[in-house]
Amino acid sequence: MTDAQVVLSCRSLRRDFGGFTAVNNVDLDVRHAQIHALIGPNGAGKTTVFNLLTKFLQPTSGTVTLLGEDITKTDPARVARMGLVRSFQISAVFPHLSVLDNVRVALQRPGGLATQFWRPLTSLNALNAKAAELLESVGLGGDLATVAADLSYGRKRVLEIATTLALEPKVLLLDEPMAGMGQEDVTVIADLIREVARSRAVLMVEHNLSVVADLCHEVTVLQRGEILAAGDYATVSRDPQVRVAYMGTEHD
Repeated sequence: MTDAQVVLSCRSLRRDFGGFTAVNNVDLDVRHAQIHALIGPNGAGKTTVFNLLTKFLQPTSGTVTLLGEDITKTDPARVARMGLVRSFQISAVFPHLSVLDNVRVALQRPGGLATQFWRPLTSLNALNAKAAELLESVGLGGDLATVAADLSYGRKRVLEIATTLALEPKVLLLDEPMAGMGQEDVTVIADLIREVARSRAVLMVEHNLSVVADLCHEVTVLQRGEILAAGDYATVSRDPQVRVAYMGTEHD
């Protein structure tokens, strides 16, 4: 087990919807500069856990801690300002803006321009160099003027990750970043996530088990809202309960 700093954790996390318990007694530790996968069959509670961690949902019971601070009752906007940033399974870029403008929009918050509505539009030009540098770092340096809608699906996902990085996250939550991608795009996104995790924690929901095996330091397996197994990929993939519940005979 690593001794890297825990930056996001939850204890005894539970969420009930009426008489249905979607998440029950979940403990999770996400560590700095590591990639942690949350996996499990459909309906296992992965998205609900994401929503609880990012405060889109309040837990029925349990606690959530970010950077040593209890955020169980904290509103989502403040949690994001503290450095917990989430991407969604559906691409969330502005399709009719250029690639550069998408990142400039995201940079307004850390740059202090998001609330300075009286400033002229040209004030955003101060963000051009930083936006271009960020886009170069993720491989989109040649697409600054491209309209986001004209990007391939995989490059849209790269742009989405770039916009989340513009918010200067300390912990990045990625919801199925490889969904719907061909192998070439999967390789690009995997390399990007590996690079991103050099300086921040990454928690990702992902169904592509070869990606999980290749990328992730820690894996937590959910089934029916509860933790079925946790550890590195080699450990959880050998667990008989995990193999029956999720991984199937192709991973024998």
